[in-house]
Amino acid sequence: MRWTRKHLLGLEGVGRDEIVAILDAAAKFREILDRPVKKVPTLRGITIVNLFFEPSTRTRMSFELAEKRLSADTLNFAASTSSVKKGETLRDTARNIEAMMVDMVVMRHPSPGAPHFLTHHLDASIINAGDGPHEHPTQALLDLFTMRERLGDLDGKRVTIVGDILHSRVARSNVWGLTALGAEVTLCGPTTFMPVEIEKMGARVSTDIRESTVDADVVNVLRIQRERQEGGFLPSLREYTNLFGITAERVAGMRPDVVIMHPGPINRGVELMTDVADGDRSVILDQVTNGVAVRMAIIYLLSRVRAAERIEESEILAEVGL
Repeated sequence: MRWTRKHLLGLEGVGRDEIVAILDAAAKFREILDRPVKKVPTLRGITIVNLFFEPSTRTRMSFELAEKRLSADTLNFAASTSSVKKGETLRDTARNIEAMMVDMVVMRHPSPGAPHFLTHHLDASIINAGDGPHEHPTQALLDLFTMRERLGDLDGKRVTIVGDILHSRVARSNVWGLTALGAEVTLCGPTTFMPVEIEKMGARVSTDIRESTVDADVVNVLRIQRERQEGGFLPSLREYTNLFGITAERVAGMRPDVVIMHPGPINRGVELMTDVADGDRSVILDQVTNGVAVRMAIIYLLSRVRAAERIEESEILAEVGL
């Protein structure tokens, strides 16, 4: 299937064939990353802005590296050193950036729906790099790519996501993506970390860490987001670790070929123990590497849609003699 969307705002509503198109393209870009020369001229002349209103390490560096590997021109925006501090609105910030002839915007913002808002005001393609607790589609896609790399077809595979589901944009995007590919998803964590009616997304809910992981093919461990814990969702981190932390003892009760994942950054000793994070079942560093290939694929596919739009527009103008 050919990718036809101008933006990537989330995985809700994105079909199986569309997701597979991204993952297949990412597999080809992953091969490029293994070459001695890792740069290709595919997007020469394309300008991309990384518009980050929240701190980020992996996602921002991964996007920047993906853009440079494709030979795009890259601009980096940090809210802490921008005119946002002087009261400039999101719309004005974005429109000023686009006035510099930007083709694509990669955006992270604390407010759910902020990337969707930009699509109504900019002509550039928008990639959601995380909008509050809503979605983080590129993280989910690199997770899917890593799972498929280890397990093959994900249809019927059992994936358990453990942790703070309520505040996790990664969990939501993973549920949409995994269910689209036919995987069985279980969400495990304290009841205070479960959104109301989350089962309507197609996932099963459990508060029993052993029951939810004993037959899992993949256990994806979420970070306890201390910066989002102002509501007192946990009595203490120690209690969370005792009940839901992924320890070597708990892993011993799982399948011998279980895949352990984490989107990072890891709170070592809280949601994931060091010996598990660094163990032979962990694919956490593979996720980081694959993230560059997946983001290269997304940028490339969106750029093709924009190129097709421009060709169509030029053909229409030619027909009317302009």
